[in-house]
Amino acid sequence: MNSRSIEQIKEAYKPYKYTIKGNAHILNSTSGDIVIKEKKKDPKELYDYLYSRNFSNMPPIVDDNREGVVIYSYVPDTSMPKEQKASDLIKVLANLHQKTTYYKEVSTDEYKKIYEKIKEQIDYLRYYYDTTFDEFFKEVYPSPSHYFLLTNISKILAAFDFASHELESWYEKVVDLKKYRVCQIHNKVSLEHFHKSDKEYLISWEDSRRDSPVLDLIKFYQDEYFDLPYQNLLATYQKINPLSDEEKQLFFIVISIPFKVDFKGSEVKVYQNIREVLDYVYKTEELIRPYYAVEKE
Repeated sequence: MNSRSIEQIKEAYKPYKYTIKGNAHILNSTSGDIVIKEKKKDPKELYDYLYSRNFSNMPPIVDDNREGVVIYSYVPDTSMPKEQKASDLIKVLANLHQKTTYYKEVSTDEYKKIYEKIKEQIDYLRYYYDTTFDEFFKEVYPSPSHYFLLTNISKILAAFDFASHELESWYEKVVDLKKYRVCQIHNKVSLEHFHKSDKEYLISWEDSRRDSPVLDLIKFYQDEYFDLPYQNLLATYQKINPLSDEEKQLFFIVISIPFKVDFKGSEVKVYQNIREVLDYVYKTEELIRPYYAVEKE
């Protein structure tokens, strides 16, 4: 971030409080509270586009003419239950996607790239867990954490089987499609980046781009799966901006892929890491199962 610009802003605003939070510099002054962020790209172009689509849940820009930085109005946040905040966020996110949706022409290679990228991830992680199992199985006296993985790995491997099967099914459906739905995605969706005061605001738009709405839903789920009733959140989202069957299937495929266990640290820490992966697998299965039960009926 341009330190010279920051010093000039501090001189102009004369803040009584100055806080650095992540990549944001927050200045509290008698003339107003502002946030300084690095200018990765011109935010005005994005804001103009979103305003033209009747979406205005962004923090106002105060000044985007300074070198290397952008000044935004500081948006305070209201304390509320996590579940309520998530419900408000998902509605704003669904509105963002719905109001900026369009379909672009694509070649079959576009879907093939998605298929190959996910397949590569599944194959890599499946191999990682297979080789880890073989290594732990050879131990005469496995540690408690290793034994815990050995006795529960079938659940993790079943998740890979599900993801692989569904990926093949998804690819058969989309391989001949010539259109692909895109919209403006926030690309950093989290409760931390959602504030509510006079209205709802999504903050931190630096990485926003036009892509599939599924990507925002995946990011939010993987960050908050343990603490939030995602089945209710997904149902709320669907009422505002319904996913197609192919989009929903793609979402389920990606979130069903277990992440990699970190075996570094103490025995207790490794055990907790394995438990976290298993919790993720069970939580995801709980979310997905009702949708597939309806299909079978």
